[in-house]
Amino acid sequence: MSDAMVRDRDGRPFLLLATRAENEAADQEYEAFLRCGGLVPRRLHRRRLERDPLGEIDLDRYAGIMLGGSPFTVSDPPDTKSPVQRRVEAELRELVAAVVRQDFPFLGACYGIGVIGSVIGAVIDRTHPEPVGPTTITLTDAGRVDPLLCVLPREFDAFVGHKEAATELPAGIERLATSTGCPIQAFRVGANVYATQFHPELDAQGMSIRIDAYKHHGYFDPVEAEALKEVARSGNVVHPGALVRRFVQLYED
Repeated sequence: MSDAMVRDRDGRPFLLLATRAENEAADQEYEAFLRCGGLVPRRLHRRRLERDPLGEIDLDRYAGIMLGGSPFTVSDPPDTKSPVQRRVEAELRELVAAVVRQDFPFLGACYGIGVIGSVIGAVIDRTHPEPVGPTTITLTDAGRVDPLLCVLPREFDAFVGHKEAATELPAGIERLATSTGCPIQAFRVGANVYATQFHPELDAQGMSIRIDAYKHHGYFDPVEAEALKEVARSGNVVHPGALVRRFVQLYED
């Protein structure tokens, strides 16, 4: 079946931008966005930027774009970034600048805070890292009435694990969610561009896969891996996936 026939029957697909080099973690992330979004593979195209250059993206081909998490952090000192990381960041900055200009539907999870924040002039640094595991997220007043986040309870648990975060947003940018350890857990640019510090797609099984994949990446002491997986399994992370489904519902053709 041609792409044109698929679009005619199902509408435009969504696009997932991914940067994880570890195949198991990368595939789990894709499957999680499929599941949470209520999508089938033909409705969620995936581009693995750690393998292939992004190239030109025709926004008109897609209903919306989602950006997954990443081992990359935009606040890394420039001289420590690999050539692949520098390429990926440059490509994403160019794309996100166009997304912001056009107010195109975009949902960036975790890494999205750094990427979108760096484009709009937010302060992205290592003041508010959070350890790997579940944490309680609280919606702001703006978040409670936001068209996307309104499907979530005022307080809910979600999985986090990051070295950098946004510590300051430019004037006019809506802060939508917060937590005790990280004051900016979600924000919106314009009407349709969203970033979350927490992972809306992630469940306990997915967290366990990522703990194994990244236990030597400096997020935690590797000897803690099994204990962290047990904490993930014993948590109550049930609500965040509704955010991905709501994003699809808002923007699908």
